[in-house]
Amino acid sequence: MLTKIREKAQGAFAWGILIIITVPFALWGIQNYLDTGKEPPVASVGHRDFYQRDVNAAYEQYRQSLQGANIEEGVLKAQALDKLIKDEVLLQSASNSGLVASDDTVREFITSLPYFQVDGKFDEKRYKALLSAQKLSSPEFIAKIKSSLVMEQFQQSVVDTSFATQFDVEGFFKIQNQQRDAEYLTVATPKLAAPSGEEIQAYYQQHQDAYQTPEQVSVEYVELALDDLSKSVEVTDEKLKAYYEEQKAVYTTQERRKVSHILFAVNDKTGEQQALDKATKAKADLATKDFAALAKEVSDDKLSAKVGGDLGLFTAGVMEKSFEDAALALKLGEVSAPVKSGFGYHLIKVTELLPGEVKPFDSVKSELTKAYQKAQAENAFYEAGEKLTETSYENPDNLQAAATALKLTIKKTGLFGKDKGDDIAADEKIRNAAFSEDVLQGNNSTPIEFGADKLVVLRVLEHKTAAVKPLQDVKDQVASAFLLEKAKQQAVETAQKIKSRLLAGETIQALSAEYKFDLKKLPSLARNNNEVPIELRQAIFKAAKPVGDTATVLSTELASGEQLVVRVSKVREGVMSDDDKKQLPLAIKNIGKAFGQAEFNALIAGLQADADIEIRTAK
Repeated sequence: MLTKIREKAQGAFAWGILIIITVPFALWGIQNYLDTGKEPPVASVGHRDFYQRDVNAAYEQYRQSLQGANIEEGVLKAQALDKLIKDEVLLQSASNSGLVASDDTVREFITSLPYFQVDGKFDEKRYKALLSAQKLSSPEFIAKIKSSLVMEQFQQSVVDTSFATQFDVEGFFKIQNQQRDAEYLTVATPKLAAPSGEEIQAYYQQHQDAYQTPEQVSVEYVELALDDLSKSVEVTDEKLKAYYEEQKAVYTTQERRKVSHILFAVNDKTGEQQALDKATKAKADLATKDFAALAKEVSDDKLSAKVGGDLGLFTAGVMEKSFEDAALALKLGEVSAPVKSGFGYHLIKVTELLPGEVKPFDSVKSELTKAYQKAQAENAFYEAGEKLTETSYENPDNLQAAATALKLTIKKTGLFGKDKGDDIAADEKIRNAAFSEDVLQGNNSTPIEFGADKLVVLRVLEHKTAAVKPLQDVKDQVASAFLLEKAKQQAVETAQKIKSRLLAGETIQALSAEYKFDLKKLPSLARNNNEVPIELRQAIFKAAKPVGDTATVLSTELASGEQLVVRVSKVREGVMSDDDKKQLPLAIKNIGKAFGQAEFNALIAGLQADADIEIRTAK
């Protein structure tokens, strides 16, 4: 029932506002147009107030878009509030500049979205139902789209007018293609004795967050499935035969023809009349010559000429019309008169004919029955989805009303966490909904797309908060973590000692021999050398350039936790390669866009600094 929107907008603002429709939460800021009662705002930008519900809605969008990312809720909510403020600063500035989005522009934008279309055309019923499912009115949605398009205009007025010069690009490649000579020591992790009971106890007390049972919920839910509705559709032979006639094209194999051709191209060297004369002569030559042999000899289509002009099988609707009309009019083995196309003149021959075929009703009856039932059930499914949305929203504290209205069974799950679950909870969208703030507060979820043709509404049955595991249950884990952290700390200390001695003038070769650590050299290292760990490459190319004969010394850490001590001894400026020069227009364009985006970010930062912004304590 629900499908992804294909991008119709070029910028992040208009596109971002559309993404939110696929997430079961209201657009951020929308409720500010409604009655807010006496709830105090958490932030204000000029005359515009933002409430906790706005932050929550924006947070949910962030959480959906960052599925799988391990980011704390507090950090995400802070980012969401920052996004709300920046967008409002931008919108107010754009509006003050006189930028507007006309009703016609907004209408064209919305009606062009496949999300609101049926059979390629805008469907008002679908549009209203999908907005209703997200608790949005059309005026609210249109107002938000208008705001987004205005912000988009403002951004493009800055980004699209920026440019880069040849000097800028050459400077970029000097840095991008730079090479550096480096060498490094890998500091071995020491082996330590088992920790004492006191050390384990102390470490456990300091890191209890790492030894918690995860937060878990179980839910009850109702599931609206297209397949279930399909099974209840009454089927008769009379209805099936009528549907068969409507869908006969689905069960029809079109006639296919295998054709060969000889092409006489019209181009700068050969005029149209000259090509026609050649084709006419070739047609006469076929009285004494084989078609395939002549094609190899004279056809300007060198690829097909190698196989006697063979173009393979084709069906109606795939060739240029003049060529296709001529080919379809020929009998098997017959050669056409010269046929004009956009390429020149062709002689066409049908070498094989596979007649079309219509599968008889009886042979497709079983397949037809399922297709008919599904087709008939789709409208019912759509209407039932609207009813499910409406009923579960009007009765937010139970599922029984929705179950009774739609004759659905209330099902239950076992406990599951945010990261994994079984059965229906194996779907990340289900888990995200179950752990959303609104659902945890005891409300029904909004309908969740589950698979291609199912909708689910759920509510929490049981909620278990995270709890610290007893030490006796995690003692071995604590001991291992303690040893790992202590060994890493000692490795870091050793790396710092080696770094200090290098800076004092000792050689890396002598220190390698003393500590018995491997020394590896990286001559002429390039940024794109994927054989070297990315953490090491980044550290080397971020390091300051050596001054004279004095190398740059630094330490860094790999993702594995290994500590490295690095010595950068030489830097060579990059030059543009031949491949770079070929890509010069694209490089100028992309670097110009990067400059434009940087200018835009700086502009927003300046507008934000000058704006009347007040932030209060948010939950």
